[in-house]
Amino acid sequence: MNTQYDLTNQGSLSVPVESHRVLRNTYLLLGLSMVPTVLGALVGIQMGFSFFAGSPLISFLLFMGIAFGFMWGIERNKDSGLGVALLLGFTFFMGLMLSRILQFALGFSNGGTMIAMAAGGTGAIFLVLSSLAATTKRDFTGIGKFLFAGMILILLAAVANIFFQIPALSLTIAAAAVGIFSAYILYDISRIVHGGETNYVTATLAVYLDIYNVFVSLLQLIMALTGERD
Repeated sequence: MNTQYDLTNQGSLSVPVESHRVLRNTYLLLGLSMVPTVLGALVGIQMGFSFFAGSPLISFLLFMGIAFGFMWGIERNKDSGLGVALLLGFTFFMGLMLSRILQFALGFSNGGTMIAMAAGGTGAIFLVLSSLAATTKRDFTGIGKFLFAGMILILLAAVANIFFQIPALSLTIAAAAVGIFSAYILYDISRIVHGGETNYVTATLAVYLDIYNVFVSLLQLIMALTGERD
């Protein structure tokens, strides 16, 4: 017997089966999305890619425009193979964007160690919070409004700091981003588990952005606290 089809006619029993399928596919696509991210980062490092070489504000707005363009396309095509292709293209683009901070980190004598620490810390945060969301009976989707408000505040502060260039504010933003996007991992996985998100492409995009922002913000903090010049 195919239990997945048998359970779809039994009301509430269908939700765990569907949620498990979405969660499994999300993890698989999330793992796959890391490949173009790494490739994009390596290409960017080799090319000395710098998206923000010109006006910081114009570059930021251009980046946001491209990113939201990708996200719009992914959402419009989330039920087809094109949505997956766009997602992988988006992660390659984000890898290119990541190359700038990686180049900066590698300018330190302990740059490789700091990148490894940020990657390890991000992996640990994801493992703990995703496991918590997937195994506990508690529903964490109620924190969504709070997290959205926090994300908007971080975005506004980041835009303001383009003009002010205050190091202490940069560190504060990075620390807040680690907290907010770590909590977003809990929220997004909980949405899948409790049936609030039923499309694995959309779910992968959300969790990918959580992980990406945690890594970048954690790397910024580690560089500020432990960076060593030759």
